[in-house]
Amino acid sequence: MNSSFFSRRVFMIQALGVAGAGAALSESALAALPVKHLEETDETAVALGYKHDTTKVDSAKFPKHQPSQRCADCGFFQGAAGDEWAGCAMFGRKQIHANGWCNAWVKKPA
Repeated sequence: MNSSFFSRRVFMIQALGVAGAGAALSESALAALPVKHLEETDETAVALGYKHDTTKVDSAKFPKHQPSQRCADCGFFQGAAGDEWAGCAMFGRKQIHANGWCNAWVKKPA
């Protein structure tokens, strides 16, 4: 076997090690970021009519709203049952309240 074969093998092993370390660092760095709760004044929240409390939604402005609709029951809610705050596909890395509501609400599949 020639030396270029070993050089490529060493390079690939080192590259995989660096990539693996980078992925682990990224995960731990993301986990260390503080959790941000979505503010009702956030630009996207205002556009979607988000409220932390579904009973505070202006039904005249959002006629499809029903008081029984809560973020925890929405298909975009990324938390587990019982989570008070969790991620939402509509709001990026910001967390929403389980009792909240926005105009993107869609019933969670059974």
